[in-house]
Amino acid sequence: MQDKCGVVGISSADPCRNVAKSIYYALYALQHRGQESAGISVYDGKVVRTHKAMGLVAEVFNNPRIEALGGPTGVGHVRYSTTGESALKNSQPILVKYKESSVAIAHNGNLVNAGKLKEELEAEGEVFHSTSDTEVMARLFVRAMMVREDPAEAVREIMRKAVGSYSIVLLMGNTVIAARDPLGIKPLCVGKTDTDVIVASESAAIDTLNGKLVRDVRPGEMVVAKDGDVRFYQLSHNQCPAHCVFEYIYFARPDSIMDGRLVYDVRVRIGSILAEEHSLEADTVTPVPDSGITFAIGYHQRSNIKYRECLMKNRYIGRTFIMPGQELREIAVRLKMNTIRPNIEGNRIIMVDDSIVRGTTSRRIVDMVRSTGAKEVHVRIGSPPIVAPCYMGIDMATREELIAAHKTVAGVEAVINADSLGYISHEGLVRAIGIPREQLCMGCLTGVYPIEIPGEVCRLAQTRITEFIEE
Repeated sequence: MQDKCGVVGISSADPCRNVAKSIYYALYALQHRGQESAGISVYDGKVVRTHKAMGLVAEVFNNPRIEALGGPTGVGHVRYSTTGESALKNSQPILVKYKESSVAIAHNGNLVNAGKLKEELEAEGEVFHSTSDTEVMARLFVRAMMVREDPAEAVREIMRKAVGSYSIVLLMGNTVIAARDPLGIKPLCVGKTDTDVIVASESAAIDTLNGKLVRDVRPGEMVVAKDGDVRFYQLSHNQCPAHCVFEYIYFARPDSIMDGRLVYDVRVRIGSILAEEHSLEADTVTPVPDSGITFAIGYHQRSNIKYRECLMKNRYIGRTFIMPGQELREIAVRLKMNTIRPNIEGNRIIMVDDSIVRGTTSRRIVDMVRSTGAKEVHVRIGSPPIVAPCYMGIDMATREELIAAHKTVAGVEAVINADSLGYISHEGLVRAIGIPREQLCMGCLTGVYPIEIPGEVCRLAQTRITEFIEE
């Protein structure tokens, strides 16, 4: 699975500050949210200057490029595409002309009605230069600004028309404007240093800059940061937000605080509840690195079964690793992950992971552990079965590719060659997160979504009507 993006915006009270370097470090902290492209835009007092390219943050930027982006206000982005092809034209921030300068926008999420909105805008004379839904929002914003020159009204226009998930940061002159969709599907938070206001997808980026987390941006809220000052404006209200459960299960860094909850603690609770719901006698609890580590710690603490690492991940393979031919597939698997034989041989192993999507990777790892000498291999999963696709900005798989969409738990257990398989229950997951079920997006786990999607079931559609708060 891949998340769509990570966003950052910084406004400094120091007019001589070059915030590009701080944005670079913040994007580095958010690299896990997207490894396809990276970009930074800053306002230097006259124009918006941008550098973006395909690749990781460290590949896209160096000292000369950072120094060329001088200015006390800016936004940044790391991308993994879910809407729009993987190409430089879709990398962000995306710039749209506004008066004598440009508005730069960066976006995490996915609009389900982007195609319809684009057609409407093109019919009114707009010319698009990308295939990204982010440009759709940028043009909605600029068109509204041309009418009233009111950023709050321009963001309301996005919220009224855009259907889906979005946490956005916009650079407009010496001002950073940020907003979170009315359902709060994607995360966004605000922090401060002595001189700067920071808006970011996760609090870990604020920590990296030695900042202090102020609070999460609320669903339907707009943030305006200018000259190191920050103001909040509640533009819409929805009684039933829909926070993404997979931020807690997998995507967010465990050291991030999200909607008032430390992600690490949530994952430890998931592991503990897994041990309650699927207990058995075994010798060792081990994680599938790295995503299964905190779940396995929680399972170990609740079950009192010994925790030991049995799998070691090679963190230097990188995204450019090329899979060899079929005859070398086993070598390819072991290049990415190897077993620790003395910790496995002759033992009954409980192997804990975050999720099973297609089942192919789980099968290879189970087979690897078996071939190393495990007596038994039991698999425990920190999410319920994934039975439906995500339309809100997670690239996981089609319904046809999802193994749990057409197989029972026993069927998945047989495919991955496990002695037993246990998923956390829906109720257990909700209890671990600590947010009421009606305030979570669990569409990929239930097939019932918080927004209307053609051909899918929408839960509580009548109660999810957003009320817009006028000035």
